[in-house]
Amino acid sequence: MSEKKDSVLAGFKAFLMRGNVVDLAVAVVIGAAFTNIVNSVVKGIISPVIGAIGTQSLDGYKTCIKNPCEMGPNGQPTGVEILWGSVLNAALTFLITAAVVYFLMVLPMAKYLAKVEQRRKAREGVQETMEITELEVLKEIRDTLVAQRGASGVNGVDAAARSRDAH
Repeated sequence: MSEKKDSVLAGFKAFLMRGNVVDLAVAVVIGAAFTNIVNSVVKGIISPVIGAIGTQSLDGYKTCIKNPCEMGPNGQPTGVEILWGSVLNAALTFLITAAVVYFLMVLPMAKYLAKVEQRRKAREGVQETMEITELEVLKEIRDTLVAQRGASGVNGVDAAARSRDAH
C-alpha cells in the first residue's frame, strides 16, 4: 500500500513539474486578470453605450413568462423571469474578449511566427544553394586535376573521362 502511494505521489509530482502544467497555470492567472480588464470595459463603456437606448444596464432587460412578475414582500420576484439582458452582457463580454485576444495576441504572434519561418526557409535555401554550388566547384576541380594528371600520363584523356563517368 505504501509503495503504491509513493508511486502515485511521484507520478503527481512528475505531472506538476512538466513544463505544460506550469505554462497552463501562468496562462490561467493571466487570463483571469485579463478577464477583469475586459469585464470592466464592458461594464464601464459598452453597457452604458448600449444602455443609452434602453436601461442603464443590460442586466435590466428581462422577460416575464409566468405572471405576475412583481417583487414580493420579501424582495424576491413572484413570477418566472428570463434575464436575457445578462446573457447578452455575457455574450458581448465573450465577443470582446475573443476579439482582443485575437487581434492583440493571436494575429501578431501568427505574423511573427510566419516571418521567422520564412527567414528560416530562406536561410536553408541559401545553405542548400551554397552546398550544391560548393559541390559542383569541387567536382570541377577534381575533374580538372584528374584531367591534368591524365594528360601528363599515357592515357590521360581516357582516365579523366572514366573518372567523370564513375561519379
